[in-house]
Amino acid sequence: MQQLENDIKAALSTAIQQVFGAEVPAQQLTIQPTRKEFAGTFTLVTFALTKVLGKGPEQIGQALGGWLTQNDARVSGFNVVKGFLNLEIADAQWLQLFTALRQQPDNTPVQTGGPQQVVVEYSSPNTNKPLHLGHLRNNFLGYSVAEILKATGATVTKANLVNDRGIHICKSMLAYQRYGHGETPQESGIKGDHLIGKYYVLFEKHYREQVRQLQAEGVAEDIAKRQAPLMTEAQEMLQAWEQGDEEVLQLWRQMNGWVYEGFDETYQTIGVDFDKYYYESETYLLGKERVEEGLQKGVFFKKEDGSVWVDLKEEGLDEKLLLRADGTSVYITQDLGTAELKYQDFGYDLSVYVIADEQNYHMQVLKAVLKKLGKPYAAAIYHLSYGMVDLPSGKMKSREGTVVDADELVREVVAAAKEATLAKGKTEGLTEQEAEQLYHTLGLGALKYYLLKVDPKKRMLFNPEESVSLEGHTGPFIQYSHARISAIRRKAAELGISETADVQSIASLHITESEMVQELARYGTAVAEAARTFSPAIISQYVYDVAKAYNRFYTEVSIFTEPDEVKRAFRVALSAQTGRTIKAAMRLLGIEVPDRM
Repeated sequence: MQQLENDIKAALSTAIQQVFGAEVPAQQLTIQPTRKEFAGTFTLVTFALTKVLGKGPEQIGQALGGWLTQNDARVSGFNVVKGFLNLEIADAQWLQLFTALRQQPDNTPVQTGGPQQVVVEYSSPNTNKPLHLGHLRNNFLGYSVAEILKATGATVTKANLVNDRGIHICKSMLAYQRYGHGETPQESGIKGDHLIGKYYVLFEKHYREQVRQLQAEGVAEDIAKRQAPLMTEAQEMLQAWEQGDEEVLQLWRQMNGWVYEGFDETYQTIGVDFDKYYYESETYLLGKERVEEGLQKGVFFKKEDGSVWVDLKEEGLDEKLLLRADGTSVYITQDLGTAELKYQDFGYDLSVYVIADEQNYHMQVLKAVLKKLGKPYAAAIYHLSYGMVDLPSGKMKSREGTVVDADELVREVVAAAKEATLAKGKTEGLTEQEAEQLYHTLGLGALKYYLLKVDPKKRMLFNPEESVSLEGHTGPFIQYSHARISAIRRKAAELGISETADVQSIASLHITESEMVQELARYGTAVAEAARTFSPAIISQYVYDVAKAYNRFYTEVSIFTEPDEVKRAFRVALSAQTGRTIKAAMRLLGIEVPDRM
């Protein structure tokens, strides 16, 4: 499609020279897609040419349109609406473009000139709680962005930084020591990450009770929060962990092991994966070395209590703590170490951090600190800041247990998909195992599409009923379209109709056929724009437009009852190419498409 656009620009440049005797290079001309209410494919805004050509915008449009229809076989017609010249492309051009699309291998990269060595870090769970709805948006975004960047030819590493140490982990450990009585996932029948999450909530419950008791005794709230026995014990446990206390480490390893088993099960269920795992317990020491380096260089400073800080006032970020007075690290400490490890491992020219917009300040600080340290990879860091997911009842809070659990949500959408599919009688001819796989594919497709069709930067409201709807602007609507196309291809094979027949001899196309080719040709443009903006929402909208266009085509023209053999073969081939495109686009979103329903 881009080549056709370039060709039309060149033709317009020639027309200007022939009609008006003026030189306007093709690269200086801007054309845009024609608005849907007007006939045409490309639109030239002629207002910008009035000064150069000395004519009115409508006069320019009429003259250029007339010349092109007479002298360029690619342009079959035109119309002028005020200062807009709308050009209609000849059917032969669409057939030529379709043939080129059909011959292109599925894995052909979309060349963008973008970064080539990329690390996309996503998921980054804490080992004190199970994954929830917010994590799902993170995981789906990260996976999809990685796949989109791969489609541009980049070498992409999917990384997961596990937050496996820190005060929040010690809270769960301490609560388990106090209230767990040796409970295990096997004995309790509770998934490992859910079991540990239970003790994180228990810690907060008893901690708040202690704070309230201290306040009742006349202690100020901020002091009570620091002096509550559970909090001081958790701080002591963190220090013991950093000092290598074997008893603390043994409990830490045991509890984290349970969590990892739970995470792996969830990742497999939701269809995301990783090429490299990093653990904060392994990166924070390198981060401490960078803090020491900053002190030696004089870009960091110590306060009287021994804590280490960086002054970022010139960057508009104030002062930032890098190391506590007791020598324990904070989040930014280990992030310094992880950024360096990733660069050592992969030499990235782009490092994408998929992190909610609540951490915008933190990510600005990370880049600023690395820049102060003179690290060459500071400029390569990009924060894909996405909006939080809210519930109708308000914000989710892990410590209070008011979250939408990821595992439970997946079960619910799969159950909803099963109910809707059975109601439509779509499982005829499927074995029980095939039907169960179909329900999972549709349910997960509904959930992923719901979370990915919204621009990542936008905060979104999660509506449970709307999320599992299998109609309208949803993943299952697109999945149904692919299944319909697969059925058409099977029938065509039975009838001996080739998907690769020569279609250049077709004299004219139905309007839905040319529109369908245009939509298919936009795939590369959509991928390039999604990669540039790190927005799977662009792919979501694109593949929805393709499915809608195909359903119009399917409704308005016949395929197997078409008497013209060449047209019949073209419509089968057009359906097959549409199926390929839908499958490729949905794969970029991490969504599978069924062949049978």
